[in-house]
Amino acid sequence: MKNMVSYLCTIAGVSRSGYYNYFSEESQEQRKLNEEKDQIVKEIILKAFHFKNRKKGARQIKMTLAGQFNVVYNLKRISRIMKKYDIICPIRKPNPYRRMMKATHEHKVVPNLLNRQFKQNIPGKVLLTDITYLFYENGQKAYLSAIKDGSTGQILAYHVSNRMTIDLATDTLKKLKKNRNFKKVKDALIHSDQGVHYTHPEFQKAVKKLGLHQSMSRRGNCWDNAPQESFFGHLKDETSIKACKTLDELKREIKQYMTYYNHHRYQWNLNKMTPVQYRDHLLKTA
Repeated sequence: MKNMVSYLCTIAGVSRSGYYNYFSEESQEQRKLNEEKDQIVKEIILKAFHFKNRKKGARQIKMTLAGQFNVVYNLKRISRIMKKYDIICPIRKPNPYRRMMKATHEHKVVPNLLNRQFKQNIPGKVLLTDITYLFYENGQKAYLSAIKDGSTGQILAYHVSNRMTIDLATDTLKKLKKNRNFKKVKDALIHSDQGVHYTHPEFQKAVKKLGLHQSMSRRGNCWDNAPQESFFGHLKDETSIKACKTLDELKREIKQYMTYYNHHRYQWNLNKMTPVQYRDHLLKTA
C-alpha cells in the first residue's frame, strides 16, 4: 500500500506528506469551514448580482456591495466565488445591425468638433446621441434613440419607437429640452455619427434652436462615439428585451432600465458612483 501511494504521488507530482496531510482530519475540517465561509460570501454576492433584477460582472458587484450593502470584498475574492459557483455575468456582443444610411444632397455633414474628448468633467458640456435596434418577441423590431452626458454618463433623454423616422431623433431632442435636470453650459455640443437622422435639416434646425453646437464622427469610425455604443451594449445585456411581447412592454422595460442605469448602476470609471451621484459630485467640486 505504501509503495502504491508513493507511486501515485510521483505521478501526481505531490509529496507523500502532502497527500496524507490532505486527507487528515484537521485538513478536512478546515476545508469544511472554508466551504461554509464561501457559501456565506456567495449568498451576499448573489444579492448584489440580482440587485434591481439586473445581472452584473465582478466590478459591478463590488461597487453594488459597497454602495448598497456596506460590504467590501476585493475583486479577486468576488471573481473566485463567481467562478467557483458558476455565477455568470453577461458578455456584451458587437451590434450586427449598425448601418450607415445614405443621405440626400439636402443633408449636411458637420466636422468632428469633439475628437473623442468625451469626459470634460462639466455636466451638460458634451452630449452623445445614437440610435440602436431592439428585437423583441417573434422578431419584432423597435428603435431606441438616446442622449447621454459624456462627462457623467447620465442618460438625459431617450425615445423608443417602432418606426425609423426623423421623429425618432427630433423627439429625443424635445425630451432633452423638457428635462429639468439638464443644464446646458457655454459651448455645449451634441455629437453623433453621420447617420441620416443627424444630417437631416430638421434635426440640425432643432439642435440650433436648443443652442447647441453639432459634431459628427468620421465616416465608419465607431470609436468616435464609443461611450454611447458601450451604453447600448450594457443595456442589451442587462435587460429582458427579447421577453417583451408588445411595444408597450418594451417601453416599460427600457424606462425601468434607464432609472436603474442613472440612479443605481455604479460605474468603475465614475469613481465607483452612479451617473447621478457623479453629476452631483462634479457640480459640488466645480
